[in-house]
Amino acid sequence: MQPSRNKGFGLASRHGNRSCRAKPTSCAVLGLIPLVALLVSGCSSFQREWQRAAQSSTPTHSPAGCWEGRWQSDVNQHSGKLRCVLVPQSATNCVAHYHATYWKIFRASYSVSLAVAMTEDGWSFRGEEDLGWLAGGTYRYAGQVSATNFFSTYESRYDHGTFQLQRPVSPSP
Repeated sequence: MQPSRNKGFGLASRHGNRSCRAKPTSCAVLGLIPLVALLVSGCSSFQREWQRAAQSSTPTHSPAGCWEGRWQSDVNQHSGKLRCVLVPQSATNCVAHYHATYWKIFRASYSVSLAVAMTEDGWSFRGEEDLGWLAGGTYRYAGQVSATNFFSTYESRYDHGTFQLQRPVSPSP
């Protein structure tokens, strides 16, 4: 008997007529392989960025450098560790490289371009990034950075919450 061909996924089943439609767990695991590879490669890229920033001196007159703390969802109360490296691009723009944990075992890294403006107390920023449908689509960020504290709100179609970070005492790799 020839294995059936599931046109929806293009996968052959070894179990006759049973396909991925009957075994959604198998398809979900197979579908996660590219996602896991993407997240792991993003995490190693973040780690290199973190190490580079940790080795540089952090100017107190700039929001640039390493930040660490937590994120918190106001929708479902989920939270996790969060690290960020702010990299200046110009006097009014920087890139925030984020590395977050979710459910203590999942990790994700992504970058957001932020418009930055000096304020009386430090800097304010705004930005948005489409993180893809799997992560919830477009996220919008707004916040303030001082010499020692980083606070941001985030919102997307399905979630909103806060980031609260501080400069690490000694940024370790």
